[in-house]
Amino acid sequence: MAHSYDQTNIFARILRGEIPNKTLIETEHTLAFHDINPQAPQHVLVIPKGPYVTFDHFCAEASDAEIVDFHRTAASVCAMLGVSLGDGGAGYRGITNAGGHGGQEVPHYHLHILGGAPLGRMLSRD
Repeated sequence: MAHSYDQTNIFARILRGEIPNKTLIETEHTLAFHDINPQAPQHVLVIPKGPYVTFDHFCAEASDAEIVDFHRTAASVCAMLGVSLGDGGAGYRGITNAGGHGGQEVPHYHLHILGGAPLGRMLSRD
């Protein structure tokens, strides 16, 4: 299924420099910045610079270089935030949403990295 990328979404505008952000790290293919509405003491968004809508779209169509850069940057973010278990941190949660059922609000693939406090269950069991 073809993905339709909206060039006017907020992350596309951030990547074009039209909207400021609090950058944590930027690489050739990836930008990581602090969320403007943090849901945890540490909350960073990691986004690819390419026009990808969801995780599966990114995995299917991004180049090998983009995929490696994105994931290595995400690992660097975890280390920079001090949440990586390998660096003595207490852990974190990585979240990506896709479509309406997944709760996606911005139609640009992004990974939320949250940490700095116990986060509880991912989904409540009712």
